[in-house]
Amino acid sequence: MESSSMLEHFAEELRLARAASGMSQTALAEALSYSGALVAKVETSERRPSLDFARRCDVVFSADGRFERIQRRISREAVVPWFRDWAGIEQETTALRSFEPLCVPGLLQTEGYARALLTGGGLFATDEVEQQVATRLDRQRVLTRDRPPLLTAVIDEHVLRRSVGGSEVMREQIQHLVKLGTAFPRVRIQVVPTPAGAYAGLGGPFVIASSAQGEDLVYLAGQRHGQVIDRTEYVRQMVEVWESIRGEALSHGQSLDLMAEVAETWI
Repeated sequence: MESSSMLEHFAEELRLARAASGMSQTALAEALSYSGALVAKVETSERRPSLDFARRCDVVFSADGRFERIQRRISREAVVPWFRDWAGIEQETTALRSFEPLCVPGLLQTEGYARALLTGGGLFATDEVEQQVATRLDRQRVLTRDRPPLLTAVIDEHVLRRSVGGSEVMREQIQHLVKLGTAFPRVRIQVVPTPAGAYAGLGGPFVIASSAQGEDLVYLAGQRHGQVIDRTEYVRQMVEVWESIRGEALSHGQSLDLMAEVAETWI
């Protein structure tokens, strides 16, 4: 069976087991210690179950490893374009490690910068731009919730010096980064300075998301969509790339100083 049908197989087995035991989605969510929203998405094949989720299903339904076996067959698929649900993963994560060599990461963008970025290419109609700006700003609420994820964002110094939307937008955006990095203890921003030359980050942007269960996922952003990869070996390699990039970056404090300096150059 190929991956999408294994995904549907898992969803069907979960629905059947839940019905057989007379549990509601809410009751099952409580028994599994996962959100009701996640259980609903797994039951409709919208989300891939994690290994931890599958193992908990085996325990709750005394299924003798059946759910884990199906989950492992889903995960053998190399890359699944699970981009449509990245926003959901982003909201449930406990830690995000983000690297961006070209522009300010979406979670840290000001409204003006986001609009300038989306308008710049001339690819989107005005209403599409406004819709995307609104979605992006809405996603940022994850940083101000009760238990926000630990966000470590590494950006290239070029990001601070590339004019997106002009001087005023850039100054406001960089001051916003300084404010976030200063006022939000769970937001760390580090800059790879230009003298670093060639380093591992030139391969492109990516995000590593960690769940409370200790599982990591890698998100690779594309031009129009991205993909989420949970293949263990690939994730391990990307963590190594991340460590290498961070080794080239200035400390959080030095980065805040540099950003404050660069903000003043945008007059």
